[in-house]
Amino acid sequence: MSGPVNEPRFDLLAVGEPLMELAETDRTGERLYLPGHGGDTSNVAVAAARQGARVAYFTHLGADAFGRGFLDLWDREGIDRSRVVVREGERTGIYFISYGPDGHEFSYFRAGSAASLVGPRDLPLDLVADARVLHVSGISQAISGACADAVFAAIRHARTAGRVVCYDTNLRLALWPLDRARATIHAAVALSDIARPGLDDARKLTGLDDPDAIVDFYLELGPTLVAMTLGKDGVLVATPDGRRVIPTRKVEAVDASGAGDTFGGAFIAEWLRTGDPFRAAQYGNAAAALKTLGYGAVAPMPTRETVEAFLAG
Repeated sequence: MSGPVNEPRFDLLAVGEPLMELAETDRTGERLYLPGHGGDTSNVAVAAARQGARVAYFTHLGADAFGRGFLDLWDREGIDRSRVVVREGERTGIYFISYGPDGHEFSYFRAGSAASLVGPRDLPLDLVADARVLHVSGISQAISGACADAVFAAIRHARTAGRVVCYDTNLRLALWPLDRARATIHAAVALSDIARPGLDDARKLTGLDDPDAIVDFYLELGPTLVAMTLGKDGVLVATPDGRRVIPTRKVEAVDASGAGDTFGGAFIAEWLRTGDPFRAAQYGNAAAALKTLGYGAVAPMPTRETVEAFLAG
């Protein structure tokens, strides 16, 4: 063990696939792309770190410029990446963000990425036990069978160690068929303490329409806390003892990419700090709103000082 079981060194360990981001920008009338960083679990890790949480990240990267860029990013953010593996001869996945009348559109080039090769035997189980919360997602399970198995193994080890598991359903039907996604995601949620669905994805996964019925479904699976994002309508937070819709904070948004991940990281950080899921959702909403004021997933993510000033204003 890297630390005593009952005294974890980290607040959050995120496991998944980072993706190099190239976001469309128009400076000369031509289509240009601004480099940045993305990948849902890495985004959550950065968002939590900017709120002051002690964060670690685990993945495999390609031995390329994009992989080195992530190592530099995590170092700048104070995220422990000591167990990240750089694989010679493999590559780091990338994605493009384009903007149009209907908002942002994503184009992915991730098949066979180094992260997708991670399997259960690659997991740093001591690190899993050394964090108060393990954060994983449906995307990580969709990119390969080996990754799906690795996520399940990480979840089970976290539970054995008495840690909290947070699972973001993050449905991507371009990666797997709905029936397989349902079976895998529902099985993972059943092993989790916190479920983090989005309403649109949850409607597809559950076949239900009403938000209250959906959170009832997830609570019945096993989690004791559900925080379901409702888009412009806020977040529905539910526990076995009560539920509440926490409204969004209104801003002049320019780019929503990464807003859900910003909410997720800020929510976890504030929930760990206060123990109050409703207060944590209010805080997460504010962080997500501030993120939408800039382009790209990571660069506009706010710090705790900025979020607290926004809430106090």
